[in-house]
Amino acid sequence: MSEPKPPTPTPGDTYKGWLFKWTNYIKGYQRRWFVLSNGLLSYYRSQAEMGHTCRGTINLATANIAVEDSCNFVISNGGAQTYHLKASSEVERQRWITALELAKAKAVHMQAESDDSGDECPAAPPSSGQGGGCRNLEIQSTLRTLGSKVEDLNTCNDLIVKHGSALQRSLSELEALRVSGDVGDKMKQVTERATLFRITSNAMINACRDFLSLAQSHSKRWQKALHSERDQRIRLEETLEQLAKQHNHLERAFRGATVLPSSFSNPALGNKGGVPGKGDASDEDDDNEFFDAMEDPAEFITVPADPKYHRRSGSNASGFSCETGMDDQSVNFDELSLASNPESPQTLELEPVRQRRTRIPDKPNYYLNLWSIMKNCIGKELSKIPMPVNFNEPLSMLQRLSEDLEYYELLDKAAKCQSSLEQMCYVAAFTVSSYSTTVHRTGKPFNPLLGETFELDRLKDCGYRSLCEQVSHHPPAAAHHALSEKGWTLRQEITLASKFRGKYLSIMPLGSIQCLFDKSENHYSWKKVTTTVHNIIVGKLWIDQSGEIDVVNHKTGDRCHLKFAPYSYFSRDVPRKVTGVVTDKDGKAHYVLSGTWDEKMEFSRIMQSSKGENGTEGKQRTVYQTLKAKEIWKKNPLPEGAENMYFFSSLALTLNESEEGVAPTDSRRRPDQRMMEDGRWDEANAEKQKLEEKQRIVRREREREAVKAASTPEEGAHPDNYQAMWFDKFDDPASGETLHVYKGGYWEAKEQGSWDMCPEIF
Repeated sequence: MSEPKPPTPTPGDTYKGWLFKWTNYIKGYQRRWFVLSNGLLSYYRSQAEMGHTCRGTINLATANIAVEDSCNFVISNGGAQTYHLKASSEVERQRWITALELAKAKAVHMQAESDDSGDECPAAPPSSGQGGGCRNLEIQSTLRTLGSKVEDLNTCNDLIVKHGSALQRSLSELEALRVSGDVGDKMKQVTERATLFRITSNAMINACRDFLSLAQSHSKRWQKALHSERDQRIRLEETLEQLAKQHNHLERAFRGATVLPSSFSNPALGNKGGVPGKGDASDEDDDNEFFDAMEDPAEFITVPADPKYHRRSGSNASGFSCETGMDDQSVNFDELSLASNPESPQTLELEPVRQRRTRIPDKPNYYLNLWSIMKNCIGKELSKIPMPVNFNEPLSMLQRLSEDLEYYELLDKAAKCQSSLEQMCYVAAFTVSSYSTTVHRTGKPFNPLLGETFELDRLKDCGYRSLCEQVSHHPPAAAHHALSEKGWTLRQEITLASKFRGKYLSIMPLGSIQCLFDKSENHYSWKKVTTTVHNIIVGKLWIDQSGEIDVVNHKTGDRCHLKFAPYSYFSRDVPRKVTGVVTDKDGKAHYVLSGTWDEKMEFSRIMQSSKGENGTEGKQRTVYQTLKAKEIWKKNPLPEGAENMYFFSSLALTLNESEEGVAPTDSRRRPDQRMMEDGRWDEANAEKQKLEEKQRIVRREREREAVKAASTPEEGAHPDNYQAMWFDKFDDPASGETLHVYKGGYWEAKEQGSWDMCPEIF
């Protein structure tokens, strides 16, 4: 009893010490240094080995602890690992048993909690603010810690009951003994059991102290947070009431100031504009509302234009009439011209339009630990990380590129515009609309195989045809070409550069997009913004688009500067906000665009501009006086049950639908993608690995052939010197960029059913 007292094991602490471990029948028990930490029992030959060599580890969550005699005990996890251990004394053995039982109880509780939690504690989506999500996570983490402390207390209580009963039995036996030589042994036994009871009681006291301290500290924090939330709610209610009163007062004052006398009404002017003369005043009632860019000191401010501009706009002959009435007039004109033209494609509508599918199999609910895969991939490119299909959606990157055409009507309207500046507005709205499908689409599309293609033939339905091809593998690059009967051509080549940053994933599209109009010969080009996927490891995934886009008309010099504002919890602006200004070659602003990339965009004509007050950073902002904003684009609603179908839009649901006559390299024929769509994810993972390995073999063979074909070592071909099937590289003189352009032949090959030249990639 005179030996130094080792530390009392407490719940959650690391426990260390020497134990004798059975090795074999030759060496017997050998002295080893054991460390108990975080539910794991590890051992080393000496303390010096702790920094570099661990001889073995056993997980206590699945282990059994059994006591053999006064000093020996056994730890086993079901046969794979079994440790026969011996302590120097019964007291030392009991200290280890107490520490092991505490650690096991805690490990079992944490494992059960981890298995059951799943996605029950997602971070709040950006629309509801990130602060609330962080607060919820903090509260849930505290509750888990308190629950763990309660489990420790329950375990200590069980041990106290157990050792207390043993001590009571020893005392009863001692009282029953008569004076004999056995009294000394019994006294020793009682003393040892009393020591065990004291050790367990100390552990119970320490656990109670930790629980009480933790509960008291967090109770004060929660009370303070509750009072803060209550005060903030009261302030918000008062502010809202004041704003409502001010709005009501301003609305009455504005209506009283803008009602025009009857002598100012011009019937001829009103009829020319297509509305009665008094409609000018009624339109102005809604002109007091537009988008205020107060958050960004470098941006502009828009205010309603003077009423004289509204009265003048009805007779404006500068091309602005295209904004208000040209769409309806041009549609009627097209219908008349199509009806009078016997060679028009309208005559083909006698054929029944194909009914396309509106549903796909629901997404299975398979759980997979993302961190176990991603923890070794930080800093790597996404295209080089072997991902299971659990993180994919059943579409390829080529099909995702084709989804840019979901709002092709914007380009149809742009092709009818007489004014290049208004045409720029429609092209800019089309640029923004391509991001509307990404707001809930957190699944990763399949990386296309080299030579893989995808056709989207909507000639009879929508008047356009589209073709995509994977033209490079390292880096991965896809070329896209779309041609419309309405007089426009869209072409793009996109290379994705992506980095995993631990908490979020950044996807940077490289390359350009170009749109050409046949009638006006206007040539537009622009690039894509950065896509960020947040909460990769913990919480609910959500996507944000941020950056700036310059849409340039290379013929006229017109330009539209679009800004995608990154989401910020502290911003007063609406989430996912997009603003833009259309300027001519001289830098004069003509139109303002504003809205969100996931809902709608509006545009309005600028009647006058002036320099306003300085912003918070000392930069002078421009004030634009604009006419009433008009909606130029609005997102289509998602189909019913979209949350169970990967949040696919109506167009996306049809992209992987089987079609006859497509090329053998078409994404619809890809087997792993088809298996995933059908819900056979295990088979899809196996097939995906086969296709990727087949692609590596083909690449190595292409490298060998390139080396053989080289006449000298200096002329050796690059392993990615791959010749695309349907696209050729082209140096565009207008934009000065090099991209793959469709060279023709695909649709002719489809009509003839001649696909002999296509490689076998699936």
